[in-house]
Amino acid sequence: MSAVKNTNSIEDKEQPSRKNVWEMFDRIAPTYDSLNHILSLGQDILWRRKLKRSLPDQDNLFLLDVATGTGDQIISLMGKNSPVKNAIGVDVSEGMLEVGRHKIRQRKLEEKVLLEKGDATKLKYNSEKFDLATISFGIRNVVDVPKALQEMHRVLKKEGRIIVLEFALPKNPLVRFSYLTYFRHILPCIGSLVSGDGQAYKYLNRTVESFPYGEGFCQLLKDAGFENVRYRSLFLGVAMIYQGDRK
Repeated sequence: MSAVKNTNSIEDKEQPSRKNVWEMFDRIAPTYDSLNHILSLGQDILWRRKLKRSLPDQDNLFLLDVATGTGDQIISLMGKNSPVKNAIGVDVSEGMLEVGRHKIRQRKLEEKVLLEKGDATKLKYNSEKFDLATISFGIRNVVDVPKALQEMHRVLKKEGRIIVLEFALPKNPLVRFSYLTYFRHILPCIGSLVSGDGQAYKYLNRTVESFPYGEGFCQLLKDAGFENVRYRSLFLGVAMIYQGDRK
């Protein structure tokens, strides 16, 4: 895992509105999982598994998964011999949560996992409640990112850890060009054909292009109070896993 060294600037892109973003996710919830796997060529599954490498070296972890969507990150972390024993997932989209609850029931995890509606910037949980907080492909959709990170810091116990999985922009010019071409033109077309909502997938690519990554996002974590902040790059830099600790 690479410590923070370089500054990765983002392109000068207008920020798309995150207001009422739950309405969009409600619309695409039925096809969200399958489209994610198709559009990422299955890499999203692998990336969620790789997040396990950043877990703290403890047992019986109580997890809060923010912007949990359909619960994929929780399910990935609740596998056999996992140190994560119980989890709560929160999301603003009831449609996504309903899909997630069905998946939780299929895997007989109801006694260990609770999915409920909640706002990342106004977490209802007591301070110092969780050992671990994760957010995968969701932080860029939050209306107030600094506030959400502060809230996750608040609900973590001392020595607790935050882990963030999010898209980034590759440094290599050729990879970057190919990646942006795919995100701007191919992804919305496929998204429209499968989900019937091309605008949703145009929104998704705009959030990726306008969101800070690398050193820029690490600074947001530090500003929220996290220490030992670091990140590692995935798949030629198209995604990154960040982590930070609450002291």
